[in-house]
Amino acid sequence: MWKNLIVAGLASFALSSGAALAENAPGITDSEIKIGQTMPYSGPASAYSAVGKAEMAFFAMVNDNGGVNGRRINLISLDDGYSPPKTLEQTRKLIEQENVAFIFGSLGTPTNSATEKYLNERRIPQLLIATGAHKFGDYQHFPWTMAFGPSYRIEARIYGKYLLKEKPDAKIALLYQNDDFGRDYVNGLRDVFGDRYGQLVVKEATYEVSDPTVDSQVLQLQASGADVLVIAATPKFAAQTIRKVAAIGWKPLRIICLPSASIGSVYRPAGVENAIGVVTALPYKDQTDPRWNDDPGMKRWVAFMNKYLPSADKADAGYFAGYGFAQSVLQVLKRCGTDLSRENIMRQATNLKSVELDNLLPGVTLNTSPTNYYPIGQMQMYRFDGQHQAPFGEIISVAGS
Repeated sequence: MWKNLIVAGLASFALSSGAALAENAPGITDSEIKIGQTMPYSGPASAYSAVGKAEMAFFAMVNDNGGVNGRRINLISLDDGYSPPKTLEQTRKLIEQENVAFIFGSLGTPTNSATEKYLNERRIPQLLIATGAHKFGDYQHFPWTMAFGPSYRIEARIYGKYLLKEKPDAKIALLYQNDDFGRDYVNGLRDVFGDRYGQLVVKEATYEVSDPTVDSQVLQLQASGADVLVIAATPKFAAQTIRKVAAIGWKPLRIICLPSASIGSVYRPAGVENAIGVVTALPYKDQTDPRWNDDPGMKRWVAFMNKYLPSADKADAGYFAGYGFAQSVLQVLKRCGTDLSRENIMRQATNLKSVELDNLLPGVTLNTSPTNYYPIGQMQMYRFDGQHQAPFGEIISVAGS
């Protein structure tokens, strides 16, 4: 008898819990899905504002075509100036005043770090955020946080393996932002070089996002005698680095991190001729390369840009990336169906299988699980030839921790 009562009680609890979980999140009505994000529309990382502009335009397109399962998407995108205290303030406003369902695509490693604990304590999805910091794959301690991009640390491992193969006796100089974003590249190279790190990396230099320039750091790195320069910097400082390296006549092999591998926001400001030969690793197509002119996904992106952002620079990788970010969260929301609880939104985000996006390379898809919070698991090496970023080699798997 007691056994039956206990079983019945557990069943009743499960049903009531299930009903509670099925309640739609705040910001969800019969006609609207309200989501929020922060973006650096001002400040030292304002080059990334193209990401937010593309996402706003993308959801305008979605709404013009009927929304998602009959609901319009209302993205509230607030400026945080790439300042962590401001990010927390704006995120609190989104949650406590605007009552958004979840945070989507907020940009930056230090900025998302400032809100991670606040959002996880409240069980609010911090979903497909625009950073590849390795820390945001920590599903055990922060199960409500998931980044979009490949892990910077794993990206750096690709560069380390590439250098061991192409320049085994390299003398490497490393410039990186003095935060979790930059340190991921240090750690990734250490993973590959092991005990040889101190021998291969002959000089490190850091910068703060508040610094006006990195000219002095570039001079220090050149003085080390390095013949390889790894640039783990945001667009403003990456462009300064490429320009300064050319100005002083230094000719190292230059490797630039994915977040700054952009013709529009980095190579052009640095001087296109100065950026020739720069190497990177990307999971994306190069939207400036005519080889993709007949690609269906590229045609859709060009049509989107022509209609919704006609005056924007299509060579700016931020617009292409933002389109992909928005397309990814659209897939999550479609999969949610009529259950738009925060729990189900996160459940769908952590069960993506072979999801194709218009901006990803053929063969690169989104894949997640409850124990894999790194959606993108493949990349390819690219070299800038003065007009386009030309791919070389094979698609490289970067899945793992």
